[in-house]
Amino acid sequence: MASTPAERIPVTDPALAADLHVLVLAGGLSYERDVSLRSGRRVLDALRAVGVQAELRDADVALLPALAADPPDAVVIALHGATGEDGSLRGVLDLCDVPYVGCDARASRVAWDKPSAKAMLREAGIPTPDWVALPHDRFSELGAVAVLDRIVDRLGLPLMVKPAQGGSGLGAVAVRDASALPAAMVGCFAYHSTALVERFVPGVDVAVSVVDTGEGPQALPAVEIVPRNGVYDYAARYTAGRTTWHTPARLDPQVAGAVAELAVAAHTALGLRDLSRVDLIVDSDGRPHVLEVNVSPGMTETSLLPLAVQAAGLDLGRMLGALVTRAAARRA
Repeated sequence: MASTPAERIPVTDPALAADLHVLVLAGGLSYERDVSLRSGRRVLDALRAVGVQAELRDADVALLPALAADPPDAVVIALHGATGEDGSLRGVLDLCDVPYVGCDARASRVAWDKPSAKAMLREAGIPTPDWVALPHDRFSELGAVAVLDRIVDRLGLPLMVKPAQGGSGLGAVAVRDASALPAAMVGCFAYHSTALVERFVPGVDVAVSVVDTGEGPQALPAVEIVPRNGVYDYAARYTAGRTTWHTPARLDPQVAGAVAELAVAAHTALGLRDLSRVDLIVDSDGRPHVLEVNVSPGMTETSLLPLAVQAAGLDLGRMLGALVTRAAARRA
């Protein structure tokens, strides 16, 4: 599936969204609360800069009464972690007949669970590194040493260990020596009861934001990620000086085109809408592999989607205004 060049992505006149009442949800109770609040404030400022009537609210016990008393025309979900990405909040918004930017609850649940998403991508013919998902209970019952030995025999080294559900690189660690695998698993289980152990593919880390403002999903310029310590973990994502980004990514034009097409294909295969961020690795032969797909991309000053928007020559507020206009129209 080919993607339209980013400079041709249609963005509606922000005046069309000026009469809308938009609620930006941020915060929540996940490990990523602080990042979410930063994302929410960035979204709020961007929308207000183009004249949209937006307000920021936490996802707490006051939310449902507020929705009932003054229903917004559309919601932007800037929540990260389970609260914003496991589909539960989206299901509640559906019950309240409140439209929102982003995919529906079903698609969000699939994308949030990395093993399920990888299985769906593999079924669609989209390359993703081999993996095994291991719940903590099975890990203990079957004998940790025997299980880990088998994983190394099957997938080889190095490996990537990450929580089956979660974001921002929390609990993720690269394992280059088998002796480090037990500690990596223990650290991973601190964030989720199931670990995803994935074959580590060396190469160039890229992220492609996919946006659909009404004419089908389109890929924004890929962002190349160069973490100083070699792993794009939580500290590398949100600590100044830990990572260098290149937008557009320093890829051969043919490879860049393949990366964009694969990102759009992954977005489509998972049934997503409006926006997503697809994380990929481009190996030494120039072949891209999808690692995971994020349905609530970060919007902070170091987040990848705003970098891509800027590289495409677009304005973040105008683009968000187009998305909230589209979301509000779903209620009609």
